[in-house]
Amino acid sequence: MKKFSLAIMAIPLAGLGFLVWNALVPGQQTHSMTSPDTSALQEGAPIAEVTLPAALSENARIGERAFDAKCAVCHGQNAAGQNGVAPPLVHPTYRPGHHADAAFLIAARNGVRAHHWKFGNMPPVEGITEGEVRLVTQYIRELQRANGIE
Repeated sequence: MKKFSLAIMAIPLAGLGFLVWNALVPGQQTHSMTSPDTSALQEGAPIAEVTLPAALSENARIGERAFDAKCAVCHGQNAAGQNGVAPPLVHPTYRPGHHADAAFLIAARNGVRAHHWKFGNMPPVEGITEGEVRLVTQYIRELQRANGIE
């Protein structure tokens, strides 16, 4: 009976191992997120059209100020991106189900290797605190919701 129970438990574990293996093997992953063609845009032009929400929460307003001070130089006003510089954060690629809030913290702290867009790697953000990143993330999430990105 013990061998039968072990065999039954091994099947889901093998499946889980296969999924983990596929997730870690480089070059074999397909991705449903396709970045838009920006070839017709001028260098530095906004990539996304961002509709602003009627109102931001107080924390998002603080996050907006931190974003403007630390992030907008690359990601553009209202996180619309800048062609040839950095992607828009108001884009389905960065929806919560694909990039969790922690991804913004990790990117700000450690930088991030280019993987969705061809703008090059993002360096760490100098002089931004974890608390500020959390407020920036709230600002971005509120912008995303106002633009139908859930």
